[in-house]
Amino acid sequence: MKPCVACNHSIDDHARLCPYCGADPATGEKVDTQAAIEQVFHTKKLSAADTVLDYARRRQGIVVALVAFIVFLVLAAVHSFVTSRNSTVSNGPAISLSEIADAANQKTDTQAAPMPDLKYQYDGRGQVMQTFINEPGAVAPLPPQPAPQPAQPQPQPAPTARR
Repeated sequence: MKPCVACNHSIDDHARLCPYCGADPATGEKVDTQAAIEQVFHTKKLSAADTVLDYARRRQGIVVALVAFIVFLVLAAVHSFVTSRNSTVSNGPAISLSEIADAANQKTDTQAAPMPDLKYQYDGRGQVMQTFINEPGAVAPLPPQPAPQPAQPQPQPAPTARR
């Protein structure tokens, strides 16, 4: 350990600069510390976006805590808004749901719906079988017309022999 000529503090023998005053320990002359730092560490130029992202990466815990705090503030604001809005809606006593709608009188989905009475119209061919649901006030369809039979030739009397 040797003393600095400029400030007389005890410093390391291999130090290029005094950590207390920034002077050259041998001569006591003030040195540009920025130039010495750039000579040792070779800093590179960063854009503003790179520095912000680098800062966020290094301070990840702080960034996460800040985001969590902002989310908490937003949720607190929403809660405050909803609470104030609900207090202006009604100041009366609560009404039980059983007074509004009695669940015992409601139709449940588990009960089967009754099937309507179906009437079938069938003319002998399964391809044209039709189903009609008779509703009140509905007009029943006309019964199917029988298919016209092709005319059969009249049997001619047997020719009689003339004598």
